[in-house]
Amino acid sequence: MSKEASTGKAQSLFVAIVFPLVLIISVGVYMFVLGDPGNFENGDPIKGHPIAENPGRLYGTIYKGGFIVPILLSVNLIIIIFSVERFITLNRAKGKGRIESFLGKVRAELANDHVDAAITACDEQQGSVANVMRSGLEKYKTVLYDATHDKESRLQSVKQELEEATALELPMLSKNLVILSTCASISTLLGLIGTVLGMIRAFSALATAGTPDASALSTGISEALINTAFGITGSCIAIIMFNFFSTKIDAITHGIDEAGFSVSQTLANHK
Repeated sequence: MSKEASTGKAQSLFVAIVFPLVLIISVGVYMFVLGDPGNFENGDPIKGHPIAENPGRLYGTIYKGGFIVPILLSVNLIIIIFSVERFITLNRAKGKGRIESFLGKVRAELANDHVDAAITACDEQQGSVANVMRSGLEKYKTVLYDATHDKESRLQSVKQELEEATALELPMLSKNLVILSTCASISTLLGLIGTVLGMIRAFSALATAGTPDASALSTGISEALINTAFGITGSCIAIIMFNFFSTKIDAITHGIDEAGFSVSQTLANHK
């Protein structure tokens, strides 16, 4: 099994484990931490108001957000987990040192016709750009003095190798970003659903004959505001992280394009 295939399988397994695990953790936190009877007057999470002391007041208020809260907690945890996962993955893909410095070093080695030294530099850099560059250099080294092919066919062979190496690297860079973009959208929508449900409960309390049910009114307002806060927070974090990682991927992709151009130009200019 190739390195790319085994990495892809590991990431798919990671995704399959994270989703149910996060949901279980969120439900547990909602029921046993936020819904702890000690956070409410008379130890009643259903009808009791949150106690005045913190963190009981905070936990109790969040619990009053209703059944949408553990779902929003899950979404926020997913955003945090996959932000950390992408940060680690893209840092590894970037390799050691600055990409521009690495490309400059490889160009200098190629200009002096030191192909082996350029390959060694790729091994030291260990990033996606270096992986693509190394594949191109290995092919370059193979076809450079191949008398059975003319210069044009050698160049085409190297370009094809670079394209294949790039096709293997790029999907791993953008993998799981769709999860962040999806969370950015559904977090706001889930928060809006919780807001609407809370306002329905609040207006229902106002509509009762005689004196409005103050407990139901406060519970409805709490549900609306808590879900709004969680939904907006998750969406903001997801959008920021998605754009941050997209920028990093663009920088790596640009480096890959430069690497391919450098190898192709060196071969094209070789006498």
